Amino acid sequence: MNDTLNIRELRGLDISKRYTIKEENGFWFVPSASGKSQRYKVCLKSQKCTCPDFEIRRQKCKHIFAVEYHFEQNFLGELTTKEVVIPQTYIPTRKTYSQDWVSYDKAQRSEKSEFQFLLAELCKGIGEPSQVKGRPRLPLEDMIFTCVFKVYSLFSLRRFNTDLKEAHAKGFLLRSPHYKSISRYFANEMLTPYLKMLIEESSLPLAEIEKHFAVDASGLSTSQGFTWLHAKYTEPRLINKKDWLKIHICCGTKTNIISAVEVTERHEADSNYFETLVKDTVKNFEMEEISADKGYLSKANLQTAIDNNAIPYIAWKANSRATNKEGNHLWNKLYHYYALNQDKFLEHYHKRSNVETAFFMIKAKFGGSLRSKTRTAQINEALCKILAHNICVLNQSMFELGIKPDFYR
Repeated sequence: MNDTLNIRELRGLDISKRYTIKEENGFWFVPSASGKSQRYKVCLKSQKCTCPDFEIRRQKCKHIFAVEYHFEQNFLGELTTKEVVIPQTYIPTRKTYSQDWVSYDKAQRSEKSEFQFLLAELCKGIGEPSQVKGRPRLPLEDMIFTCVFKVYSLFSLRRFNTDLKEAHAKGFLLRSPHYKSISRYFANEMLTPYLKMLIEESSLPLAEIEKHFAVDASGLSTSQGFTWLHAKYTEPRLINKKDWLKIHICCGTKTNIISAVEVTERHEADSNYFETLVKDTVKNFEMEEISADKGYLSKANLQTAIDNNAIPYIAWKANSRATNKEGNHLWNKLYHYYALNQDKFLEHYHKRSNVETAFFMIKAKFGGSLRSKTRTAQINEALCKILAHNICVLNQSMFELGIKPDFYR
């Protein structure tokens, strides 16, 4: 513990020397050590900080140490103190992670062709639902392939026509559909369960690799906003606000493959979907541990993880305590483990960062907004983004881990 404290002191001093720390209304605002624009608010009197490290440990963080050094050097330095200098050899270095750049390069160069092949193999297991009346439908396999490939391409429906013709020439499609037909199929409720099935199937090749999982939710904005009349007379706070959907996911912490997903309205509580995501995941994966932020902290969610043979590493809130109430045995046991083994707990908990990486991968590659107009089409488009992400993860795993996807075994 002393070594950890010394490291935070050194990092705090490094922050105080490299960045500008400002005081406003009795609080100190300290820039993030990563160089981002984010700032953390520190109160010297109460020894509190708004950073995640302090919220979890409830002990001095590097930002508090930075303010103390800054205060000492600028206000007391004229009287008794001198500027503290640390030898260059003791300045802590940022931790880096190795990357197999050769495999990464091969995966990126062949991704588009491999994406079409893997998507076509997935769509072969869909089958064709029966049709009693009406005009003959386009093959469902072709339409799902088209919808997912369209989301992957990021082109408009009209400009996407060239990619469709190339996919048809390669044998991935029986025929190239008209762009208006693609739009109609996006708005078809029948696609939703098939897309969820394909997301589940696309995660199965990594079932032997992924044992640790993380849960979180994020939003995808839509192209529509709230009407002026609705904002003015019903909910004034919504003026100039866009609508959005929330996606709840459970992903593996090694490859970022998504094993379960739920798409909901924007104000749905994250914690309510923890049980659903865990149960959908354990159908196909052997879950050993699961991590989540403190928004998921509840006795029911802790029990859900234990019931499914997974150790929960869910962040504890500042006011969390062990109690003598009946039925709190599991809560007390896990809280005592956290209180007595914080370093070990945080080592597992910080695997939760991988679910944030998964969201970043999806939004950076396929966009953070939805182009569809109707709610059903928006839900299907969001699921297509998740499926496209999983296929890209499989492609990367083929080169880095030697995985050979074999669907519908």
